[in-house]
Amino acid sequence: MRAHVSILVVVLLLAVMPATAAAEQTRTGGTVVVEQGETVRDGLTATGGTVVIRGTVDGDLSAFSGNVLVAQNGRVNGDVSAVAGNVRIEGTVTGTVDAQTGNLAIAQSATVGSLEGAAGYTLIAGTVEGNARVASDTLTLANTANVGGNLVYDTETFNRQQGATVSGTVRQDESLGDAGPAPVPRVPNWVGAVYGFFVNLLLGIVLLAAFPGFSEGVADRGRADPVLSVGVGLLLLVLIPIVLIVFAVTLIGIPISILGAIIFAIFLWIATVYGSFTVGVWLLSLADEGSRWIGLVLGLFVIAVLDRIPIVGGIVQFVVLLLGLGALAMALRAHYRGRRSTPEYAETTRRGTDEETPAD
Repeated sequence: MRAHVSILVVVLLLAVMPATAAAEQTRTGGTVVVEQGETVRDGLTATGGTVVIRGTVDGDLSAFSGNVLVAQNGRVNGDVSAVAGNVRIEGTVTGTVDAQTGNLAIAQSATVGSLEGAAGYTLIAGTVEGNARVASDTLTLANTANVGGNLVYDTETFNRQQGATVSGTVRQDESLGDAGPAPVPRVPNWVGAVYGFFVNLLLGIVLLAAFPGFSEGVADRGRADPVLSVGVGLLLLVLIPIVLIVFAVTLIGIPISILGAIIFAIFLWIATVYGSFTVGVWLLSLADEGSRWIGLVLGLFVIAVLDRIPIVGGIVQFVVLLLGLGALAMALRAHYRGRRSTPEYAETTRRGTDEETPAD
């Protein structure tokens, strides 16, 4: 059974964890710094309280942070995409600076290829070699600003100081503030429902094929005492996130908390499938039918149909999750206790057999 569990966990982890390009670096922490003299190859994705680039990033920089700074000696040979409270560029960015931020500053010492900004306050005091498009409450072009292309803006307050240079046209476009990603074609809701049904069915087939006896035991526990199962499931759904948050408070506990959250998410998915399986087995028992495979399909189908009913569907899904979570937890506990008690029982039986066996 351990081999089956190991294989199942590996498969599920591979399914839920996003693929990451091997070449691109990802850094996280309170403060992420590329030091002066350091070169990061093939781009960087940085998440932290503060992201500082004093060295060189060969490739694109994606930053999700409270503050993002490309220092005066810093250089990004690519684009900068930043979602942050404050973004300040003092060095060189050869590509586009695309910033969604509270405050955006292109300092006097900065040179960027082009600029796409959405901010509360925007200052351009350095060089933008290409076009600049800015949606901001306030936009200031300092006397040292140099925009090599067009400047398109949507602001409430536009301050252009004497000496600021714009080689192209300067115009206001009120649609910039409403600009967003291109609309995604809408997928009919039933497509998601059908997809979810077959994904859950695939997981259910794996569980029933790998652990037939254990799976039937989960369903039996859920049917025998559904109220207790729902209660245990609710208790676990409340307590486990609290424990993970407590672990996350300490730096050493952050990796444990992240891993625990992934495992808990997988556990909830399995619990949902077991809850539907329990419902299907119960419905079949009303017709004196006992096929676990039919029970799996029937349970998933019934829950998927009920889920289409507004409000009621959400309540049903939640109760089924709690039912499966509680029954699964109690079945695992019983299985673990059985494994601990088996060696002692086996040893006692073996000794009794030896004593009763007459000597030759």
